[in-house]
Order: sequence, then C-alpha cells, then structure tokens
Amino acid sequence: MAANRLDIDNTTILDNVDERQVEFAGEVDGDEYQFAVQYDLLEALSGDAPEDDAVDMFNRFIDPISDAALSALARDESQPMIVVSENDLE
Repeated sequence: MAANRLDIDNTTILDNVDERQVEFAGEVDGDEYQFAVQYDLLEALSGDAPEDDAVDMFNRFIDPISDAALSALARDESQPMIVVSENDLE
C-alpha cells in the first residue's frame, strides 16, 4: 500500500494509559483503520516521556505521527489495530 494521506478523526483520539499508547481512528484511501501510537514514539519526538499530556503531545506532533502511521499501515494493514512505534519514524 502506497498511501500518502491519513485523515485522523479527532473525535476518536484517546489516551490509553494502561497500554501506554494514544489510540485513534483514521481514514486512508476511503478505508478506516484503528491506530495506536506508542508512548515511545511520543517520547522520541518530544524528548520527554508522556505523563498526563500524551494527547497534547500527539496533537503537537500530528504530522510526523501521520507519516509514521502510514509507514506502520504499509507494513501490515491486516491488523485490527495498527501499532505505530518509534521504529516507524523516517
């Protein structure tokens, strides 16, 4: 899959503290996917570990996160939840 645009549904952004990830739904080429951005990616982008501000960090770095999410999706789009990690940063 060589998609180049992810439309994030801002109403679905949720900080899942127990799993240490921010979850959201997004649309790519007319198909909807569920994504989870691990805290390690947020820390790599910001230089600080998320505490009570994971959603704020997510929103601050939405462009590189969108690119990383597209990379994770290209790796394996068959998963019910596409996990986006620090390894997906370019």
